[in-house]
Amino acid sequence: MATDISGCGIELPADWVSLPVEPSDDVRGWSKTTAVELRDRSRAAGYDIDKATLRKDLRSRAEDSRSREPLHAFALYPDGFDFALAILEVSLIYPDDTVPEITLDWLAETFSADDFGPPEISRADLPIGPAVRIRQNFASGTRSRRRPGILMETLTYGVLPTGAESALMMLMSWTLPGLSEEMETAADSIAETLAVDI
Repeated sequence: MATDISGCGIELPADWVSLPVEPSDDVRGWSKTTAVELRDRSRAAGYDIDKATLRKDLRSRAEDSRSREPLHAFALYPDGFDFALAILEVSLIYPDDTVPEITLDWLAETFSADDFGPPEISRADLPIGPAVRIRQNFASGTRSRRRPGILMETLTYGVLPTGAESALMMLMSWTLPGLSEEMETAADSIAETLAVDI
């Protein structure tokens, strides 16, 4: 008998930072503390980065992720970078009256678009259950009408954990050009670590 997911786990390399997504989290205080930690880590690795720029980026990334209310959110800050190279969010999708049963076909159709050509959709078998893998690109918004939008590349996994009625969504996105291969490899590896409590 299928039941609901009560928790989710994920394993990421050390250069991923967990973003505060709970409504009660102090984003301002977290961004100050985390900026100091990341600056010190970068200094130890031989890089000098600007703490104020890093703090602003951390806060912006956290507030942006919080607006989507994910279960978990993370940002990739390798040593020497004062901005996140990628964002990873994990969310739960629950069945309801309009979608009484979530299927891989429904996930593929609902979470894909052809903004920049057709998405690359394939199936995968993860340790926690069958999944659909969606690789696609979107136009990311810009604050100025004079500047063109930025290309946002994404890789999404929609997973149907064995024994659960809900689906687990893992979305990685990045905007820096030339990182597609590395980001896809990273996302594929991280998806293998997904775990759920049922």
